[in-house]
Amino acid sequence: TACRKDGTTFPCVLGLSETPQSGMICGFIRDLTKDKAAQAAMMTKNRELQMHQNLIMSILDASFHALFVINEQCIIQMVNAKSVDVFGWTKEEFIGQN
Repeated sequence: TACRKDGTTFPCVLGLSETPQSGMICGFIRDLTKDKAAQAAMMTKNRELQMHQNLIMSILDASFHALFVINEQCIIQMVNAKSVDVFGWTKEEFIGQN
């Protein structure tokens, strides 16, 4: 953590290296405020995505029919519990098949 002129602090990374000829130390400080904000936003989006996937899986599993979710290349992305019961494969065995 570093401190700005106005007294506020911010997350940072400090880099140091010695210059070969003079033996002096050269350093830099990189402000990580934007990186931390982007990371927090990504984590929020990932949680939202996981919630949506859980909702979709709950809806699929509530069906009495074997259901598959496939992508544009006809690769299985998701299967419901009934598919596992009917065909005897695990969900992991279905995922990635076409």
